Amino acid sequence: MALGQKSPRLALTQGFFSLALGLLLFSLLLFTIVDADEYDYYNWQADNFHNGRFYTKQPQCVDIPADLRLCHNVGYKKMRLPNLLDHETMPEVKQQASSWVPLLAKRCHADTQVFLCSLFAPVCLDRPIYPCRSLCEAVRDSCAPVMETYGFPWPEMLNCDKFPIDNDLCIPMQFAANHVTQPPVSNVCPPCDNEMKADNIMEHYCASDFALKMKIKEVKKEKGDRKLIAAQKKKKVLKQGVLRKKDLKKLTLYIKNGANCPCSQLENLGSNFLIMGRKVDQQLLLMSIHKWDKKSKELKFAIKYMKSHQCPTYHSVFQ
Repeated sequence: MALGQKSPRLALTQGFFSLALGLLLFSLLLFTIVDADEYDYYNWQADNFHNGRFYTKQPQCVDIPADLRLCHNVGYKKMRLPNLLDHETMPEVKQQASSWVPLLAKRCHADTQVFLCSLFAPVCLDRPIYPCRSLCEAVRDSCAPVMETYGFPWPEMLNCDKFPIDNDLCIPMQFAANHVTQPPVSNVCPPCDNEMKADNIMEHYCASDFALKMKIKEVKKEKGDRKLIAAQKKKKVLKQGVLRKKDLKKLTLYIKNGANCPCSQLENLGSNFLIMGRKVDQQLLLMSIHKWDKKSKELKFAIKYMKSHQCPTYHSVFQ
């Protein structure tokens, strides 16, 4: 989905989050909540000391910037710094949060954005409000298998045992009580479940170790994985990264745990593909696959943009 557009799924998530947040704010009136629009700094019981870490700056309320894509339009306009992941500056928040943007597109759980933004861009209150442990566990149980497809484990910084047991002072699941309206979870293989949009392509390009235009000779199943064997024809290297010459000569990619999930791109192997991937434990894992559609303006723009775009240098958490 292009920048600035809001999908029905995102709007629905925001609606439920806004409702729950309103109830949460009402319950916190006893703790003297201050309107975030009326101050730049707010009182925090622990002052500059939190989780064993001393901050050089007072906690602040700041606007959620439009380029914080993970949490812009999440349902509130201001966030606190430092956030609940110990990020003290907005550039640090943006760098770390951007690596989680593709997880939202995977639709692994309806509350993924609610959970992540409660930590990366917490709402401004007179005390930090953490996500409930049940919210963390629900998102983890649904999204960890998707992350593992790309070779990423559920990170320690999101260890659910760190979060409070459900009560009125933590952010609960938003869809638990209304399964009818919950957006459907996709069962498509995660690397195959990507829109042909330029910003989506560039997110995966920056997150991947390599990117190629190539043909696929054969697809096999192997120990629960799906194995993609490249054709011997010449491959166009868009980003070489960790690939060596011998890798390119005999190229094999894997979709982890992807033996049986649908992947429409692999139903017809006659065309060229845009392939992006990572090298994990000597295996080349598929990150994203698109049919090379010469008529696609989105693809043309992305390919042109790749030539000059400087990807962020941060270490990806999810992508």
